[in-house]
Amino acid sequence: MRASGPRSTELTPTIALRIARVNGHTRDVSTECYACEQSALDSPFRERFVRRGGWRVAHDFNSSLEGWLIVAPLRHVESLDELTAEEAVELGRLLRQASIALKSVTGCQKTYVMLFAEAEGFAHLHVHVVPRMHDQPDDRKGPAVFGYLSDGHTLTSERRDDIAAALLAAWPA
Repeated sequence: MRASGPRSTELTPTIALRIARVNGHTRDVSTECYACEQSALDSPFRERFVRRGGWRVAHDFNSSLEGWLIVAPLRHVESLDELTAEEAVELGRLLRQASIALKSVTGCQKTYVMLFAEAEGFAHLHVHVVPRMHDQPDDRKGPAVFGYLSDGHTLTSERRDDIAAALLAAWPA
Protein backbone atom coordinates (compact mmCIF):
# COMPACT_ATOMS: atom_id res chain seq x y z
CA MET A 1 0.00 0.00 0.00
CA ARG A 2 1.32 3.43 -0.83
CA ALA A 3 0.64 5.86 1.96
CA SER A 4 1.46 9.51 2.36
CA GLY A 5 2.25 9.29 6.07
CA PRO A 6 3.40 6.81 8.70
CA ARG A 7 1.15 3.82 9.36
CA SER A 8 0.93 1.32 12.13
CA THR A 9 2.55 -2.01 11.32
CA GLU A 10 0.35 -3.84 13.81
CA LEU A 11 -2.16 -6.12 12.10
CA THR A 12 -5.70 -6.35 13.33
CA PRO A 13 -6.75 -9.96 13.99
CA THR A 14 -9.22 -9.80 11.08
CA ILE A 15 -6.60 -8.68 8.56
CA ALA A 16 -4.04 -11.18 9.82
CA LEU A 17 -6.59 -13.96 9.39
CA ARG A 18 -7.56 -12.76 5.90
CA ILE A 19 -3.92 -12.61 4.81
CA ALA A 20 -3.18 -16.01 6.35
CA ARG A 21 -6.00 -17.59 4.37
CA VAL A 22 -4.51 -16.38 1.12
CA ASN A 23 -0.78 -16.70 1.59
CA GLY A 24 -0.46 -19.18 4.45
CA HIS A 25 1.40 -16.68 6.61
CA THR A 26 0.97 -13.28 8.19
CA ARG A 27 2.83 -10.30 6.82
CA ASP A 28 3.00 -6.57 7.42
CA VAL A 29 0.31 -5.00 5.25
CA SER A 30 1.51 -1.45 5.90
CA THR A 31 4.07 -1.66 3.10
CA GLU A 32 2.30 -3.93 0.63
CA CYS A 33 -0.94 -3.86 -1.31
CA TYR A 34 -2.89 -7.10 -1.60
CA ALA A 35 -4.72 -5.95 -4.76
CA CYS A 36 -1.49 -4.92 -6.48
CA GLU A 37 0.10 -8.27 -5.61
CA GLN A 38 -2.84 -10.18 -7.06
CA SER A 39 -2.69 -8.24 -10.33
CA ALA A 40 0.32 -10.23 -11.50
CA LEU A 41 -0.14 -12.34 -14.63
CA ASP A 42 0.94 -15.43 -12.70
CA SER A 43 -1.72 -14.97 -10.00
CA PRO A 44 -4.26 -17.78 -9.65
CA PHE A 45 -6.96 -17.80 -12.34
CA ARG A 46 -9.67 -16.84 -9.83
CA GLU A 47 -7.75 -13.59 -9.12
CA ARG A 48 -7.73 -12.41 -12.74
CA PHE A 49 -10.25 -14.39 -14.82
CA VAL A 50 -11.18 -11.18 -16.64
CA ARG A 51 -8.40 -8.69 -17.28
CA ARG A 52 -8.98 -5.77 -19.63
CA GLY A 53 -8.97 -2.01 -19.93
CA GLY A 54 -6.70 -1.57 -16.90
CA TRP A 55 -8.93 -3.71 -14.64
CA ARG A 56 -9.18 -7.27 -13.37
CA VAL A 57 -12.13 -9.24 -12.07
CA ALA A 58 -11.58 -11.79 -9.29
CA HIS A 59 -13.64 -14.07 -7.10
CA ASP A 60 -13.39 -12.81 -3.51
CA PHE A 61 -10.97 -14.90 -1.43
CA ASN A 62 -12.86 -15.10 1.85
CA SER A 63 -16.52 -15.29 0.87
CA SER A 64 -18.86 -18.19 1.44
CA LEU A 65 -21.20 -16.86 -1.26
CA GLU A 66 -20.53 -18.25 -4.71
CA GLY A 67 -19.96 -15.48 -7.24
CA TRP A 68 -18.85 -12.68 -4.87
CA LEU A 69 -16.67 -10.70 -7.28
CA ILE A 70 -14.10 -7.98 -6.89
CA VAL A 71 -13.37 -5.52 -9.71
CA ALA A 72 -10.05 -3.75 -9.15
CA PRO A 73 -7.82 -1.50 -11.24
CA LEU A 74 -4.44 -2.93 -12.20
CA ARG A 75 -2.66 0.24 -11.11
CA HIS A 76 -2.72 1.42 -7.51
CA VAL A 77 -5.70 3.72 -7.03
CA GLU A 78 -7.40 4.47 -3.72
CA SER A 79 -10.47 6.48 -4.75
CA LEU A 80 -12.75 6.92 -7.74
CA ASP A 81 -11.59 10.46 -8.44
CA GLU A 82 -8.10 9.09 -9.21
CA LEU A 83 -9.42 7.13 -12.21
CA THR A 84 -8.92 8.39 -15.73
CA ALA A 85 -12.05 8.99 -17.79
CA GLU A 86 -11.25 5.83 -19.77
CA GLU A 87 -10.86 3.75 -16.60
CA ALA A 88 -14.19 5.04 -15.29
CA VAL A 89 -15.97 4.08 -18.52
CA GLU A 90 -14.39 0.62 -18.42
CA LEU A 91 -15.46 0.17 -14.80
CA GLY A 92 -19.07 0.81 -15.79
CA ARG A 93 -18.79 -1.69 -18.63
CA LEU A 94 -17.25 -4.35 -16.34
CA LEU A 95 -19.93 -3.86 -13.66
CA ARG A 96 -22.65 -4.44 -16.25
CA GLN A 97 -20.86 -7.47 -17.73
CA ALA A 98 -20.24 -8.97 -14.29
CA SER A 99 -23.92 -8.58 -13.42
CA ILE A 100 -24.99 -10.30 -16.65
CA ALA A 101 -22.55 -13.18 -16.13
CA LEU A 102 -23.58 -13.58 -12.47
CA LYS A 103 -27.26 -13.78 -13.41
CA SER A 104 -26.44 -16.41 -16.02
CA VAL A 105 -24.24 -18.54 -13.76
CA THR A 106 -25.80 -18.15 -10.30
CA GLY A 107 -29.39 -17.39 -11.24
CA CYS A 108 -29.32 -14.35 -8.96
CA GLN A 109 -32.18 -11.88 -8.92
CA LYS A 110 -29.85 -8.88 -9.17
CA THR A 111 -26.41 -7.77 -8.01
CA TYR A 112 -25.27 -5.51 -5.21
CA VAL A 113 -22.39 -3.15 -6.08
CA MET A 114 -20.37 -1.66 -3.21
CA LEU A 115 -17.15 0.32 -2.79
CA PHE A 116 -15.54 1.03 0.56
CA ALA A 117 -11.80 0.16 0.43
CA GLU A 118 -11.49 0.98 4.12
CA ALA A 119 -9.90 -2.10 5.75
CA GLU A 120 -6.25 -1.82 6.70
CA GLY A 121 -4.16 -3.26 3.88
CA PHE A 122 -7.07 -3.04 1.45
CA ALA A 123 -7.20 0.68 0.59
CA HIS A 124 -6.67 -0.13 -3.11
CA LEU A 125 -9.94 0.71 -4.84
CA HIS A 126 -11.96 -2.47 -5.30
CA VAL A 127 -15.63 -2.75 -6.12
CA HIS A 128 -17.67 -5.65 -4.73
CA VAL A 129 -20.18 -7.13 -7.19
CA VAL A 130 -22.30 -9.55 -5.21
CA PRO A 131 -25.13 -11.79 -6.40
CA ARG A 132 -28.40 -11.18 -4.56
CA MET A 133 -30.13 -14.54 -4.73
CA HIS A 134 -33.92 -15.00 -4.94
CA ASP A 135 -33.87 -16.98 -1.69
CA GLN A 136 -31.34 -14.76 0.12
CA PRO A 137 -31.99 -14.95 3.88
CA ASP A 138 -33.26 -11.70 5.40
CA ASP A 139 -30.20 -11.55 7.66
CA ARG A 140 -27.96 -11.40 4.55
CA LYS A 141 -29.79 -8.74 2.53
CA GLY A 142 -28.50 -5.24 1.88
CA PRO A 143 -25.40 -4.27 3.91
CA ALA A 144 -25.79 -7.49 5.94
CA VAL A 145 -24.53 -9.37 2.88
CA PHE A 146 -21.05 -8.79 4.34
CA GLY A 147 -21.88 -11.59 6.78
CA TYR A 148 -20.80 -13.95 3.99
CA LEU A 149 -17.24 -12.69 4.55
CA SER A 150 -17.11 -13.65 8.20
CA ASP A 151 -19.22 -16.78 8.66
CA GLY A 152 -16.27 -19.19 8.66
CA HIS A 153 -17.38 -21.08 5.55
CA THR A 154 -14.97 -19.73 2.94
CA LEU A 155 -15.19 -21.35 -0.49
CA THR A 156 -12.22 -23.50 -1.49
CA SER A 157 -9.72 -22.24 -4.05
CA GLU A 158 -10.85 -24.99 -6.40
CA ARG A 159 -14.50 -23.95 -6.13
CA ARG A 160 -13.61 -20.30 -6.75
CA ASP A 161 -11.64 -21.37 -9.85
CA ASP A 162 -14.65 -23.37 -11.10
CA ILE A 163 -16.98 -20.41 -10.58
CA ALA A 164 -14.50 -18.06 -12.29
CA ALA A 165 -14.33 -20.42 -15.30
CA ALA A 166 -18.14 -20.56 -15.53
CA LEU A 167 -18.38 -16.77 -15.28
CA LEU A 168 -15.75 -16.29 -17.98
CA ALA A 169 -17.68 -18.66 -20.27
CA ALA A 170 -20.83 -16.57 -19.66
CA TRP A 171 -19.05 -13.21 -19.89
CA PRO A 172 -20.80 -10.98 -22.47
CA ALA A 173 -18.91 -9.21 -25.24
